[in-house]
Amino acid sequence: MTKIKICGIKTLNDALAAIDAGADYLGFNFYPKSPRFVEKQTCAEITAVVKSKHPQIKLVGVFVNSSVEDVKDILAVCSLDLAQLHGDETSEMLKAFDGKAFKAFRGIPENTNVFARDESPAFLLDASVKGVYGGSGVTADWDGAAELAKNYPLLLAGGLTPDNVAQAVSRVKPWGVDVASGVESAPGQKDARKMVEFVKEVRGVEN
Repeated sequence: MTKIKICGIKTLNDALAAIDAGADYLGFNFYPKSPRFVEKQTCAEITAVVKSKHPQIKLVGVFVNSSVEDVKDILAVCSLDLAQLHGDETSEMLKAFDGKAFKAFRGIPENTNVFARDESPAFLLDASVKGVYGGSGVTADWDGAAELAKNYPLLLAGGLTPDNVAQAVSRVKPWGVDVASGVESAPGQKDARKMVEFVKEVRGVEN
């Protein structure tokens, strides 16, 4: 079954609405320049509730060029399961997390092997938009992604919406899909109806 990650959660209401809609993973953005940025303390309050009520949900922190120390601190304080490294991090940095981090690529990478991990997802594939670290609303290279998806459990991001996600899943056959701006009513504000619709479209392909 295709995993569904709803990213850029900023409030408890949005977190619970995403889970109600059928999300498997929730993403919290710690990149200060993002409209989806969330404070560490706010995130910890949200995740405490999610962990107690919905322990099966995986929680992911999204980081852009943060230090290993900062990422580890936030993972611990916020009880996060994984770190998504969405900047220009090296493979050495990735190794510092002992399997608890995965790399996000903007565009099709030349060499995935040094960044791929054994666990799922191996990595995330996003659209390539100059100067933007995710959340751009631009779709990724689906043909390139489909080739990689044959060999790796990849998480497909980039411009996915309820209108195009069924087509993306059919074409790419990814391990999972990741959505942020595609299920929002305004930047950083999730739309419960769009989240339900998004999940329904993904599940529709599988059935």
